Amino acid sequence: MGLGVHGGGLGVAQWLMQQGIALTITDSARADALAAPLATLAALARETGAEVRYVLGEHRPEDFTSHDLVIANPAVPPDSHWLQLARHADVPIETELTLFFRACPAPIIGITGTKGKTTATMLTGAILRQHRPDTVIAGNLRVSALASLAQINPSTPVVLELSSFQLVGLGAAGLSPPYAAITNFSPDHLNYHHTMEAYAAAKQQIFLHQYRPQAPGTGGVVILPTDLLEQFYPPALAAQRPAHALHTLDPTPGAHADCRIDPQGTIWWHDEAVLTTADIRLPGSHNLANVLVAVGLARCYGVPATTVQQAVRGFTGVEHRLELVRQLEQVRYINDTTATNPVAAQAALRSFTEPIILLAGGAAKGLDTAQFAADIVRTVQAVVLLAGTATAQLAAELAAAQDQQGRTIPIAGPFEDFALAIQTARELARELAPSTLSAPSGAVVLLSPGCASFGMFRNEFQRGEEFRRIVAELT
Repeated sequence: MGLGVHGGGLGVAQWLMQQGIALTITDSARADALAAPLATLAALARETGAEVRYVLGEHRPEDFTSHDLVIANPAVPPDSHWLQLARHADVPIETELTLFFRACPAPIIGITGTKGKTTATMLTGAILRQHRPDTVIAGNLRVSALASLAQINPSTPVVLELSSFQLVGLGAAGLSPPYAAITNFSPDHLNYHHTMEAYAAAKQQIFLHQYRPQAPGTGGVVILPTDLLEQFYPPALAAQRPAHALHTLDPTPGAHADCRIDPQGTIWWHDEAVLTTADIRLPGSHNLANVLVAVGLARCYGVPATTVQQAVRGFTGVEHRLELVRQLEQVRYINDTTATNPVAAQAALRSFTEPIILLAGGAAKGLDTAQFAADIVRTVQAVVLLAGTATAQLAAELAAAQDQQGRTIPIAGPFEDFALAIQTARELARELAPSTLSAPSGAVVLLSPGCASFGMFRNEFQRGEEFRRIVAELT
């Protein structure tokens, strides 16, 4: 259920076809909206002879009550009417990741969080690959976990990024990875989860179902920031899990935690010095927490400290996350398209000392943007707004923040034409140059929208790819 216009169900469909399983694919979207994944599946069907039926543009009750198994795309809400039909008919419901967890012969390292989970996952994977080149990295990364299953043996390190949507499905199946970490937690995806309590409960599934056989010698490993302990791992829960190893992290210099940074910049894992902040090439102070997550997971997995240090030194970041696209006329163009909520965009604003021209706005996710607006007015030199359902509210909050702070900044847009928005940001950087930009440091045009991308783009990755393309064509 749910091939997805972005191909979210493509990986599991391909895997099922390769297993020779007769398959019905149903999606409420019409065939023209699903052209790309349908073409991929058609080619695979010709190659494998797989039996595939399509029900597109609608869902039919009989498809959810007459099959042996329903596999739901993670974006399908668990309270979906169609899934309820399957439950009432006693038809089992799985997701791509529940199938993977059941079939994977190796212990899984799972990472989640509101933001930072991709960077933490890729860095953890890079460290593990330095230790074991056969390490598999997959999950919520546009890489199907099932596609990697054939190359995994019981000793293969497996690192997965897990979204809250995916964790809802895993939790319903009683599945958690034996090594689990949460990078951070702040409001997001309330258009899906509706409440912060439900969103937090989804994130908790990453460790709630750990059990002893998955991680020999323990009941599972959990790594949490100290500021999430009370909410996610209260004493009553800890008392129920005496065999579990809980480790804390805190990126505040001098803080008390199992993984921490001392005032001199040394990163410690318990009483072991692992590396220093000088070894880190990731931009932005918020990435220190992602490094601590990766250090903790790697050391729990048994990776030597020297290997951890070597891998961190070589890791320069992940595409679409504070990614330097180009420097032109003393202006750096930074792609931070995956900042789809206000907290992530606020972290990006703190990552630069140069004057910032910000590209912000887009589709609403049910989040409060008032503090984001206040930080924008306090921090940036100009704002270029992108069209979307959240932008009118953001524009009103920017006006209110200017009144409150007594500071006026240029605000352009909202633009439906992305190329025109970027050109406007470039012109604003040029106009501001004589009074605000110094030749050595220049300025930053920062795409960090604080909002989702839907409406103007298929997803945030297309938004980032378009930003790269347009910036590359500037002359």
